[in-house]
Formats: sequence, C-alpha cells, structure tokens
Amino acid sequence: MSTALPAPADADFFPNEKPTQEEGRAALRYFFTLLPKWQITDAQARILLGDVPPATYYRWKKDGAKDLPGDLIWRLGDILGIAKGLRYLFIEPERGYQWLHKPNKAFAGKSALDVMLVGHPASLTRVRRYIDAERGGW
Repeated sequence: MSTALPAPADADFFPNEKPTQEEGRAALRYFFTLLPKWQITDAQARILLGDVPPATYYRWKKDGAKDLPGDLIWRLGDILGIAKGLRYLFIEPERGYQWLHKPNKAFAGKSALDVMLVGHPASLTRVRRYIDAERGGW
C-alpha cells in the first residue's frame, strides 16, 4: 500500500507546481500590507525578501513588480504561510503580531522575527514549520 507524501509547505498559496508571476505579485502586495501589522521596518522587509536593493524594494512597494525572481516568490510563500498559521493560532490577530517579537525557547530565546531576519530562506521555512507544527497543520 502506498502512502501519500505531505503537501509542500507552499501548497496552500501556490497550488501549481511552479508559482506564477501573477501569484508572486499578489503575494508581494499582501506582504506589504503585513509590514505595519507585524511592525516590520522597510530595512527588515528588504532582508526578508532576500536583501533586495533599496531602489528595487521601494519601486515594488510603490508600483508593484513585473518580474519577480523565483526564490523571492518562494520566500513570499513562507511569509504568507507564517501569516496564515498565526491567524489559526491566535484568535486575536494582535496577539499573533506580538508573538513574532517575543523571545521563544524553540528559537534559543530569540524571537521568530530574529530568526527570520537571519536572511536565509531556510530561516523563514524554520519559523513557518514551527508554527505549522504548533497548530497541528504539518
């Protein structure tokens, strides 16, 4: 008897095998709406997006993007997964926003945001998987 493999981490947001540019642009727009809620600065946001140059970042923020690199789209998938997971874990959205900034034993006393700001894609995935495990979603 064969067993089904778990869905990829980004399956919720990108149902296609390869995310489209349109999906990536939608994810980027949503990312920019998260910044004030998550109390993330533009400098921190640039790190989360893969250390994009300031001019590129501010152009995306103002006018959107036309062509997004594939790795950026996958980063956005993890970020949106984190946002979704926090909404499942916390009835009051504000508690989820605050959780990102609080020290956590699972991250050796660092906050989830500290881990995310390491800047490596795996650090985003680490936080997302932790949240998914806490909510029983993965």
